[in-house]
Amino acid sequence: MKTLLIRPGAIGDCIVSLPALEHLRSEYTEVWVRFVNQPLLRFADRVDSITATGLDLVGIQTPPRTMERLAEFDRIISWYGTNHAEFRAAVRGLPFTFHAPLPRDTGGHAVDFYAAQVGAAAGLTPRIPVGEVARRNAIVIHPFSGSARKNWPLARFRELAAALPWPVEWTAGPEEPLEEATRFDDLYDLARWLAGARGYIGNDSGISHLAAAVGVPVVALFRHDNAAVWSPRPSHVRLVNDETAISTLTPLFGPLFNPPGPGAKED
Repeated sequence: MKTLLIRPGAIGDCIVSLPALEHLRSEYTEVWVRFVNQPLLRFADRVDSITATGLDLVGIQTPPRTMERLAEFDRIISWYGTNHAEFRAAVRGLPFTFHAPLPRDTGGHAVDFYAAQVGAAAGLTPRIPVGEVARRNAIVIHPFSGSARKNWPLARFRELAAALPWPVEWTAGPEEPLEEATRFDDLYDLARWLAGARGYIGNDSGISHLAAAVGVPVVALFRHDNAAVWSPRPSHVRLVNDETAISTLTPLFGPLFNPPGPGAKED
């Protein structure tokens, strides 16, 4: 059985789908995702980017090599093209099963939504194996996300960092403006670095999901009440606004960040 899984979407979308994707693994499993997410698919036999395969051209034109590759699979499970009639028409006759790419009015967690689509159990936790990593006594803070409206103000993160009893390390993406940030070009390298930290604090973001998936204790600060669907699993979630007092947050950190993290050794 040769299986192709096609999962578009941002970092967090990919991570909350991991239990569903792994449930579909067969004798040979290939996954096509956004380029940035390729390093996170550790279980697959091969991982390609949607753009590199030419899949994004299907329905606009008919790229011969892309269609030849699609025809090699016994089954194709796709969250790509579900709502695009031109794409679905172009791949008619191929063994596609389409799934809705976003949870709609389910009231449940996104991980469970995607798991239910493919017949996997509810309550699963996304995991990204990183092996043994060096332990650091630092709390990592990523004060950004894919949408500015989800971000707690950077000044509040700085206040919070000053109130913590541990050293703080900052991280940010390539285009996120933070002079002191540690940055990584490869998400797997970032995952391993996060896994060595004592804890992590961030917004409703893909990097918060990444930290949770490597097993580091996570506090996720949500500015909108959608944590029931999109919070990292597992994590400790707090709703915040611009006026949220630092004193209401700091009591969380001692019990959460003091236990040693899993899979780590001391420097």
